[in-house]
This record gives sequence, C-alpha cells and structure tokens, in this order.
Amino acid sequence: MSTTANNSTSPSGAGAPERSREKAPAGEKIADWADGRLGIYSLAKTNMRKIFPDHWSFMLGEVCMYSFIIIILTGVYLTLFFHPSMNEVQYHGSYVPLQGQMMSEAFNSTMHISFDVRGGLLIRQIHHWAALIFVAAMMVHMMRVFFTGAFRKPREVNWLFGWLLLVLSLFTGFTGYSLPDDLLSGTGVRFIEGVLLSIPIVGTYISFFVFGGEFPGGDFVARFYAVHILLLPGIMLGLMVAHLILVFYHKHTQFAGPGKTNKNVVGMPLLPVYMAKAGGFFFLVFGVIAAIAAIASINPIWAMGPYRPDMVSTGAQPDWYMGFAEGLVRVMPGWEVNLWGHTLVLGVFIPIVVFPLVLVAIAVYPFIESWVTGDKREHHILDRPRNTPTRTGFGMAWLSAYFVMLIGGGNDIWATHFHLSINSITWFVRVGFFVVPVLVFIATKRVCLGLQRRDKDKVLHGRESGIIKRLPHGEFVEIHEPLSQDALHTLTAHEQYVPAAIGATVDENGVERKVKGSEKLRAKLSEAYYGEESQIPKPTVEEYKEITSGHGHH
Repeated sequence: MSTTANNSTSPSGAGAPERSREKAPAGEKIADWADGRLGIYSLAKTNMRKIFPDHWSFMLGEVCMYSFIIIILTGVYLTLFFHPSMNEVQYHGSYVPLQGQMMSEAFNSTMHISFDVRGGLLIRQIHHWAALIFVAAMMVHMMRVFFTGAFRKPREVNWLFGWLLLVLSLFTGFTGYSLPDDLLSGTGVRFIEGVLLSIPIVGTYISFFVFGGEFPGGDFVARFYAVHILLLPGIMLGLMVAHLILVFYHKHTQFAGPGKTNKNVVGMPLLPVYMAKAGGFFFLVFGVIAAIAAIASINPIWAMGPYRPDMVSTGAQPDWYMGFAEGLVRVMPGWEVNLWGHTLVLGVFIPIVVFPLVLVAIAVYPFIESWVTGDKREHHILDRPRNTPTRTGFGMAWLSAYFVMLIGGGNDIWATHFHLSINSITWFVRVGFFVVPVLVFIATKRVCLGLQRRDKDKVLHGRESGIIKRLPHGEFVEIHEPLSQDALHTLTAHEQYVPAAIGATVDENGVERKVKGSEKLRAKLSEAYYGEESQIPKPTVEEYKEITSGHGHH
C-alpha cells in the first residue's frame, strides 16, 4: 500500500512519508481525537513541566488537599448506609446495651454502620479524623502563608479563597458531627439553637426555618444532611479548584536564596518528579490518618446514646475548631437587656458578633498591610518571619487568643481533670483574652528583633566556629568563620520598608493643606510597622569592610 507525502503535516520536513491513520495504534488515535477537540497536548506541554520549589512547608497545602480527598471518598461510602431521618424506630442491632431503645433512624443507621457494616466503624473514624486534620492543616497552612507574606500581591484573591475554605469547613464539620443525632451532637445543635434565638428581631424566624418548627423539629437532620453532602462540599470543591488554578497562574512562591528572584522559580518540574513525590505523599497521609483512626476512638455515639431534648451529656465538647466560638459564649457574663417587652440576650449575642468580626479581620489583613506599606509591586519571594516583627507578632497574638478561648470552651473539662475552680478558669479566660495576646505580641516582636540582631552579627563577624585561640598578650578569643555566599544572600535578601510620612503640610505658597484622617492613620500604622522600633537596619558594605579590615577581627 502506497503512502502520500504531505508537507504541511509531516513531522520530519517536506517529502517525509506520513503513517497511514489505519496503522496508528488505537491509543494514538484516541489521543489525536481528544487533542483535536480539547487541545490537551498543548495544555499539558505548557503546564506539566511547571516548576515547583522544594521546601517542606509547601507540603502543608498538600495535606489539606489530600485530607479533603479522603473526606470525599469516605463520605461517599458512608452515604450508602446512612438514613437522614428523625423518624423513631426501635433498636435491634448488635450493641446489646441499647437494644429495645427508641431512637431516630439517623442514630440507628449510624449504629448499624459502626457495628454491622464490615469496616464501617473504621471508615467512620477515618472520615472524622480526616475532617479534623483537614481543618488543622488548613489553619497551619494559612499561618505559613501569613507569617511568610505569601498573601501579598498578586495573591490576595487566593488568600480569600483559602479563608472561605476555612470558614466553610467549620460549618461543614458542624453539620457533619450533628448528623448521628446522638446526645453529644444534639447538645451542640441545642447550643446553635440558642445562638439563633439570641439574634434580635429575626432570631425566632431563623430558628423555625432551620429546624422546621420548634426545636428539635423533625427535619433538621435531613436538612443538615443535604447541606453537608451537597451544598458545602460542592462550594469547597469549586474553591479548591480555583485556588489551585491561581497557584498555577501566579507561579509558586519561594524562599530567598541564590539565583531566586521575583521573575523565576527554582525547583523541580511538576512531571514526573513532583507528581511522583506528591503521589507518594498522598498515600503517606492516607496511611497516617487510617492508623490514627484504627488506634484512637473518636465520637463513640454508643457511649452517649440517642438524643433527647430533656437530657444533656456530661462534658459535652464540640470539635476543637469550634472551641473559639464555644469559649466566647461560655466566659461571657450572662447579660440581658429588656427593651419594649423584648429580651436581648447579650451574653450570647455579643460573642456571635465578635467571632465573625475576628474572621473578617483575618480575611482583610492582606489589604490592610498593602495600604499601610503602599507597596503595589508583585511579590514572589517569601519573607522570613523574623524580618517582619509586627506581622509575626499579630499572628502569634491571634493564635494565643485562640488558645485562651479554647481553654474557655473546655472550662468544665479543665476543672474536673485538674481539680480547679470553674469560676477561676472562667475569670482567667476573661482577663487572658485581653492580656495574653498583648504580652505575646510584645514578646514575639522582641524575639524577632533579637534574631535580626543575631543575623546582622553573623553577616558582619561570621559564624562561631567553637575554636578558642589565645592571643600573644594572653587574651582568649573565639575564631569566627566567614559565611558562605549562599548564607550571606539568605540573611541580607529581605527588603526593608521606609515608614510612610505625612509629608509637607504647607505648599510652596505657604498655604496649609488639610491632612486627611486616613493619611494620619496610615502614617502612624506605617511607623508602628516599619519604624526604628520594629526593624534592625541591614548591615552595609561599609560596615563589613570596616570590621574585616583587621581591627580586632579574628
């Protein structure tokens, strides 16, 4: 069979014979067909060789993604056996202590999964542990982004995507552990009902809408189920895809080092090196979560029993990520105000206002810092936390406030386990919420400045070698070894901002201009961020030459 030459399609130039389409392998035909309609080859050629830096902290985001995949996989399995209904049935399962008791179909099916479905309890625990690790990894990942300044232009939108994922994960977790309708989760739902009722004017209507009538109603499990498996995961999946697309589009951030600039990325290609490592890391994360789930019991609903509105489980605690909100409500004084025949429960309403405000402050921080610095440039090189003491102090202050409120959220557990007064713990949390973050901020800032001074000393004097030398006149000194060029670059590559000034208040004609309040505020914040008290000047070439010229240098 003869072949014809086709200059326009021949890969080897004019006159080169083209293989007949009939003799092409089936896989190649499918690939050609798909590429002609979807442009897969050009897309893969562009993105599969994308470079990613190799640093352990970048794996925190991968832990989030892999945990989310595990949650989806195990959640799909659990939906096959779970019945989201509050209709009452009599239990006849394998767990003898509860046999004959009346319970909802939701609780009954969860007991069936735990005791009668092969591997059901393990899958349940993997699902729950993966959810906890997902939120924890997301918080740690966001802290890494915050402390290193990875949220700066052009990544402010990606920071908002990550923040939305964190907020939605809180609601997804709450709706998830409310589904079994056990005494512990029912107590948590009752807590939310009280929160809804504390909202002025519309609280009662919202509560009736959520629960389908008076609490507990007969529909909230079915409603939470739809939100938990469809609405929230769908939105989160879309946000995660958008987050990854922006990571690809903006290219990855990297830590300062020789050859690393804002215009390049030093690392390994996505395919095959990074993909191979990422695949192995996924199974490592899955294995660790499965091992934890097999060893450590979580949410043993059979020990709590089915929910009854007239009962409250002892030591009822939400999952850890709701501890901040729980602590705010527990330590708030029981203030109430009666207005025009209506009672405003400030003891609950104020905390549910403070909690969203704290979350909003986290979301808008990148825009506040950008306004304070006036920096409109793109940043792809990360900061070392010590070189931004004020930002690092804010981050540590927020974490300390969170942990203080976490203590408040478990004040009864602290009291019973450590034989302390619950009132003393409550007052400690009330005072500590305002005092501890301030002390942590000051301490963190001082530590960062101390580390900056240490870096400056290492640049100017070199690294301590541990070798002691005795000089002719009897003095003992330690020999300092000069740093490598790589180390010198790392310690001196950071930028130092000059605080924004208000500028001249009188023009060339002697007319005094009116200074806006926002301009004054920005100048004060800029001074607080980047003034003499907030950063140590980098060593200069003149200082280095003076020290290494021979006067007292060893």
